Amino acid sequence: MMKGQKGYALASAGRLQGRRPLEILRAVGRQLYRWWQLSEQRRRLAKLDDAALKDLGLSRGEVIQESERSFWDDPLAR
Repeated sequence: MMKGQKGYALASAGRLQGRRPLEILRAVGRQLYRWWQLSEQRRRLAKLDDAALKDLGLSRGEVIQESERSFWDDPLAR
């Protein structure tokens, strides 16, 4: 386990404690789906041309920075 992961694992385990197996499976499924969504959105963002990025008000550098983020780095989870 890498530094910092232990706290995440403990926090995750605490949220799942006392739940039924089906609830845990659904929570895991929702998390996996969210991670897939983030990965797909970042992949599509990276494929946009400069004209589309200009319409969105984004620079190529910002897009590269965003697309290089890990799939589990969810800005909505903060």
